[in-house]
Amino acid sequence: MNRYTLSRREFGVIAGTSLASLAAPAEAQSAAITANEVIQRIQQHVGVAWQANTVDTFKAGDPNTPVKGICTTVMSTMDVLKKAASSGSNLVITHEPTFWNHLDETTGFDNDPVYIAKQRFIKSNGLVIWRFHDHWHRREPDGILTGIVSTLGWSQYQKVDRTASGGNYQGRQFFTLPDTSLNDLASAMQSRLKSRVTRVVGNPNARVRNVALEPGYSALASGMKTLERSDVDVLVVGEPREWENVEYVKDAVACGMNKSLIILGHVTSEDPGMEECAKWLKTFVPEVPIQWIPAGEPFWTPT
Repeated sequence: MNRYTLSRREFGVIAGTSLASLAAPAEAQSAAITANEVIQRIQQHVGVAWQANTVDTFKAGDPNTPVKGICTTVMSTMDVLKKAASSGSNLVITHEPTFWNHLDETTGFDNDPVYIAKQRFIKSNGLVIWRFHDHWHRREPDGILTGIVSTLGWSQYQKVDRTASGGNYQGRQFFTLPDTSLNDLASAMQSRLKSRVTRVVGNPNARVRNVALEPGYSALASGMKTLERSDVDVLVVGEPREWENVEYVKDAVACGMNKSLIILGHVTSEDPGMEECAKWLKTFVPEVPIQWIPAGEPFWTPT
């Protein structure tokens, strides 16, 4: 046999190798996880029954898009979308709306220049946006609360409230902290959360220990019910209505009560919860890179 003649065995090895190399791209392509499949895994792992009436739905893009990377964020702002696209993340999981209202309704935005620009960017970069709000809050423990408590370093101070399991009382948690002044507490929180604008209502020199934490939006009824408790000195919220909870606390202080309010900002208070979400996703979506992209505080103060 000359050196150009292949044995049957050699021919089989080469042929098999060639066929395998041809099949590999197809197999790799078929193995790519889609955005819809990622969401199905989330539904399987979140630990609560999936609600039919929910805002946790796709907001933009094709759910059948193969996922190259995932980013989580509290708010899918243009800045976040640009960072996602430049870093290779084409599935954006956002906690809050993409189109500036709770239901992401876009009726009436057809001629809005910001809406047009945002939609154009989403489409040109092949992004898929899905919202994860209701069920991330319903998870036990609440994913948003878990994130901010970890960032603040308050886990060891959490109280178990007998009105609900796990210390989670309608989106709030209660803590007994080392004795400090209201000013020092607010300053420490501002530092931990890297916030530019933290607003405080109450006597800065008041001694405080008992804190209720309610990230996100705080309605008047929930804020009042929390503050009327004898074991709550400070209510920490993301976003209140200024003419409701703020004025209630001002009146409480004027009545000689040791009550105060710390306002972090909605995004600032919930951003860490979506960092927690990225860590959680990594435990059951190993196929693609997953990152947290903070939305960042929108406010600043003039110098």
